[in-house]
Amino acid sequence: MPVVAKLKYLRIAPRKVRLVADLIRGKSVEQAQTLLRFTVKKANEPVLKLLKSAIASARNNFQLEESNLYIRKISVDEGPKYKRHMPRARGQAYEIQKKTSHVTLWLDEIEKKKKGLCVICGKKKVRTFLRCRSCREKIRNYNNRKKD
Repeated sequence: MPVVAKLKYLRIAPRKVRLVADLIRGKSVEQAQTLLRFTVKKANEPVLKLLKSAIASARNNFQLEESNLYIRKISVDEGPKYKRHMPRARGQAYEIQKKTSHVTLWLDEIEKKKKGLCVICGKKKVRTFLRCRSCREKIRNYNNRKKD
């Protein structure tokens, strides 16, 4: 199951962000983080932050391990352009376009787990939840005991 993270209205031109996105496309998560830390580009900081957000989402929402993730797809699309004017000679004004980007990042597992099994016990088949009913009840009881 792919994990999707989006970054919208980034105030860097898409052409410049694509240079960074092309570096990490298809790489493992650890390798991509290393590349982004040592790349000297303005766009690497927001893309690294987006990658960390996607990793946290995969870990918390889907119980996936960071070492088993890779960047399946990363796309950089054009966002809205902010229009400004620059004064020119003889009273003219030229338009300047401040471009924005929308970045979408898909993470996926390198080695797929068996589908439809509980992530805690691994025995019972599960439809919509990641945990079977008995494991969910155990967690609920444990959390209720913790509150008291």
